[in-house]
Amino acid sequence: MPERTITTDWERKALYRLIAVQKLPFTVSITKGKRRSVEQNRLGRLWLNEAAEQLGDRTAEELRGECKLMHGVPILRAENDAFREKYDAVFKPLPYELKLQLMQEPFDFPVTRLMSSGQKTRYLDAISRHFAEQGVVLTDPNHYAPAGVTPEPEREPA
Repeated sequence: MPERTITTDWERKALYRLIAVQKLPFTVSITKGKRRSVEQNRLGRLWLNEAAEQLGDRTAEELRGECKLMHGVPILRAENDAFREKYDAVFKPLPYELKLQLMQEPFDFPVTRLMSSGQKTRYLDAISRHFAEQGVVLTDPNHYAPAGVTPEPEREPA
């Protein structure tokens, strides 16, 4: 069964009907919250590129691996029992440098793609603080327009 985000009563009723016609046995998993948004993903990538450019000692991909490991993994371990069990069994015993490599391409262990929008917001807040402590200036998300969107000009109060 493909993944669905249910946001209306109509969608919930459609899901009930779909479940009712499934052959037994089957497995269902329900996660609270909506999936992270495309805008959140774009902002995170923008910030990693900005940080890499300003710091100059690591690539955006290396910073992405560090942030996934330092900030994303703790969020998921605290809130996702299945993730915590698998992570602890496979990753926790590994040396830090190997964990970093596995968080990056070409391995790209899934962390942020498993997050809800609320978890991704907390993740972005954590990496924003992390880079601010290093003097990195990141794009303000309140003034960030995703690709293809022209922001409204700010108007002087009347």
